[in-house]
Amino acid sequence: MCLAFPAKVISIDGAIAKVSRKGVERAISLMLLPNAKVGDFVLVHAGFAMDIVDEQQADETNALLAEMNGAPRTVFSL
Repeated sequence: MCLAFPAKVISIDGAIAKVSRKGVERAISLMLLPNAKVGDFVLVHAGFAMDIVDEQQADETNALLAEMNGAPRTVFSL
């Protein structure tokens, strides 16, 4: 099974973006998603941006990932 996590694009240099998730920054490739812009939320898998999502989708995904790690349920309908 593959899992992509949402992250916010904070800077772009060519085909490389710096993204932030929960205060952790990392460099990812935009080769598969060249239309991403600073401020977008992207789904990241294996170091590549795979899709652009809105902030609500990113928040819901983060809540579900937290729930998988034992956090209380906060998302009741998608």
